[in-house]
Amino acid sequence: MTVSPLVSVLVEVLGGAAIALLVALVGIVRPSRLRVASGTFRERIRDAAPYLGLLASVLVVNKVARDFGPEVSWALGWNVTGHIYAVEGNFVASVQSLATPTLTAVLSTVYLSGYVFLLTFPFVAYLVADDRRPLKLTAVAYAANYAIGLTCYILFISYGPRNLLPGQVESLLYSTYPQTQILTGEVNVNTNVFPSLHTSLSVTASILAVRTRHIYPSWAVFAPVLASAVAFATMYLGIHWGVDVVAGFVLGIGSVRIGEWAVEHGLDSP
Repeated sequence: MTVSPLVSVLVEVLGGAAIALLVALVGIVRPSRLRVASGTFRERIRDAAPYLGLLASVLVVNKVARDFGPEVSWALGWNVTGHIYAVEGNFVASVQSLATPTLTAVLSTVYLSGYVFLLTFPFVAYLVADDRRPLKLTAVAYAANYAIGLTCYILFISYGPRNLLPGQVESLLYSTYPQTQILTGEVNVNTNVFPSLHTSLSVTASILAVRTRHIYPSWAVFAPVLASAVAFATMYLGIHWGVDVVAGFVLGIGSVRIGEWAVEHGLDSP
């Protein structure tokens, strides 16, 4: 049976994330915690259902809206690419001056599989935690990231540095692993780079990790390191501007605050 290129890339990316998830479940969550919580999974999911449902709804809207979003963006005509370049100039080109084949391989893996792991691990970890609040907070904060990010993508046209500066900034991810462009092309277009959702969601996950350090101390140390690597990778690979990353950082913080407000007021309140 012939496997399509998209499926092949998905298997590689998700496979890497799955291996990391398995290691984290054993090393961070611990099998004993999983066993204790195993009998209450259904009740825990039911308790968090309104929050998880909100995230699912936002993701569906996000998928549908991205089909017509570029048309709206061009109709509005708010191209901010030049403004971003005026602010930071050749900063990304300077970042790429550090490029080596080994570093490119590592950061490509971080950008793809590491990012998926960073976003998915909290759902499993918080599902089995005694405190039910972090799972709900994660769902709402992620939903806020996607909702605000999608709004910015529709409002603003913004090309990444690899598109604006092809002679100075190389598309390291695609030139080294051209098959990955099949996957990224399924979830985004090259005018949607402001803000960096890779950065904002990673920052959100790391903030929540630090705030739940009493539950998973080692995750509170590892998550910020991985989030920083993801943010750096977006620039190193020529995908995002430094301005995109800063905006993503702000969005990540704001999304956590939105999540805190929503959980405090209770989406599941009568």
